[in-house]
Formats: sequence, structure tokens, C-alpha cells
Amino acid sequence: MSFSTIEQLLGKNAEHLLGYKTDKIDKSRLHQPGPDFVDRIWINSNRNIQTLRSLQTLFNHGRLGGSGYLSILPVDQGIEHSAGASFAPNPDYFDSENIVKLAIEGGCNAVASTYGVLGTVARKYAHKIPFVVKINHNELLTLPTKHNQVMFGTIDSAWNMGAVAVGATIYFGSENSSRQIIEVAEAFEYAHQLGMATILWCYVRNPGFKHEGVDYHSSADITAQANHLGVTIQADIIKQKLPTNNGAYTAINFGKTHDKVYSELSSDHPIDLCRYQVANCYMGRAGLINSGGASSGESDLADSVATAVINKRAGGTGLILGRKAFQRPVKEGIELLNAVQDVYLCKEVDLA
Repeated sequence: MSFSTIEQLLGKNAEHLLGYKTDKIDKSRLHQPGPDFVDRIWINSNRNIQTLRSLQTLFNHGRLGGSGYLSILPVDQGIEHSAGASFAPNPDYFDSENIVKLAIEGGCNAVASTYGVLGTVARKYAHKIPFVVKINHNELLTLPTKHNQVMFGTIDSAWNMGAVAVGATIYFGSENSSRQIIEVAEAFEYAHQLGMATILWCYVRNPGFKHEGVDYHSSADITAQANHLGVTIQADIIKQKLPTNNGAYTAINFGKTHDKVYSELSSDHPIDLCRYQVANCYMGRAGLINSGGASSGESDLADSVATAVINKRAGGTGLILGRKAFQRPVKEGIELLNAVQDVYLCKEVDLA
């Protein structure tokens, strides 16, 4: 996909996103993605040789292999959102093999899914595409609904099925967050000992984050702090929702922040909001991948390309996009994944 096609897909937002020049956090402060990212950033860390190889395996696979960017297909929504809500739009994906096949045919760096999904096809596919095993979930069958990530398996099981990495979610800000932080930190430590990379879904959950009619669950300041907590427990890659607003700390009047967060380090531009998330990943030492979000129909392609442009120009490392791809016919899902990947392959889309 050419730069002009990206412009066409962005439509009226093209200049706003592609022409933006920030005066906030300068790109020279970032540890920027690139083909040498593992050698440049992780080689001097405490990660063992096997973990470095696993990270390089992730970065070397698929259409983005060797670019320093990641395109991951995540399909854990069968638990997180229920199988019916996730797969009814395209029932083929009730079959676990089709999930892995989509990731392969879509040119992804990796497929991220559950113990069950990846375990059923591990012997056939673990050597063909990197596996990321999601180790905890919010099962969503309890009434009333609760937000509580619980462990679904063991790190040894993930390693035995050939996983290159494990992924986990922490609901920062929830009443269960302390337990989740301890559980995931211990699991990540063991995963590193076995040589697997770690990816953390750094989500925030608290009824108090909805304040005076505004939902701050995707506010740049608190999602960025969630990122900072994630890299603290040694997540190698951070998954986060693209920020849609800012100022949760000041609006809700909790925690601690600083005026310069809003006046000098961020603005209301989506690239600046996302760059503040990157800054809280040790200025990009841990790669930030943003999620693709729910499928909204005809606008999915344009929305996904816009998210990729924002993430890349902010200094992020890629997208982890699921529902927009698998809740549509296979051919269209592959085309959407490829379009997102093309943004990262397009040299004209550079850091702001």
C-alpha cells in the first residue's frame, strides 16, 4: 500500500495525522524501533540468551520481519467477551485452527491466544508461527459481572507447547490489582528463566474512572502509568489501548501527577497522547503495541490504518489487532491485517 493510498484512507484526517510535528517529547529522546532493536536495547539487559532469541524470533517473523515492528493477531476474546459475542459474526473461528491460519495467511509476527486454542494445534503450527500464550483471563460468566483476571494454566505448559512468549492482563486500579501484579510478576520471572518473552495487557479498571459523564479508562495519564507499572514487573512488550482523552488524575482528583505532564509532555493531539504512553515504557525500551479495538463495520479499515499511523508516528512498535480482522470474511481480514502492516513498511510515515 502506497503513501497516497494511506492518505486516501485517512481522508480528512490525513494532514492532521501525517503532517503533524510535535513540540512536546522530541523523538530524539526515544529508543526508536528498528531492525537492530534487540541488539541495541535488550542486549545489555538481564534477559537471558534464550529470551533474547525469543524476542528476535517475534521481530523476525511475518511481513514485518526485520523491520523492528510487530503485527500480532490476538484472539482471547472467546473468554474475555464470550465465544458467542466474538465468533458469531464468523463461526469458522469457533475452530481453533482457523485462528492460527488467519495469523499465518495475514503475515503476522505472532498469534496470541489461549492455552486451549494454541494447545490443540501446537504440534502442527508452533514451528510455523510464534505462539504467544495468554496465561490469565476474565471469564465473564459470573453474575453479577466482575473484573478479575485469574490464571488459567502454567508457564511450563506454555513452554511445552513451544510458545515464544506469554501474555497476561492486569486490571490496574481494580480491587484485585495487587494480587494480579504479584501473580503476573512471578509468572513473568519464570517465563524469562525458561527463555520466553513477556507481553502485558496494561488495562485500567475502576468505576471511579468514569467521572461526571467522561470515561477516563483510556486517558493518556493513567494508561501511561499502567504502562510504567508493566515495565516495572519486566514486561518486554506493553499492550495498551490508544488514548482518547487525558487529565484523569486532575479531573478525578486522585493519585499524583505534575502540571508539566499536560503542558509540556502532552497535548490533545492523538500522537502526543500516544507518545506519552511510549515515554512511560522507559522511552520505548519496552515496545508499545496498541490494540485495534472492537469492529465497527465499514470504517474498520480506515480506523485501523489511523491507529497504526498514530502508533508509528508516536514511537510505538506496532498493533495487536483481532476483532476487526476475524469478525469478517477471511479474505477481508487478511487485507485489513496487510493494510496495517503496510503502514509500518511505508518509509514516508515517520516519527513525528
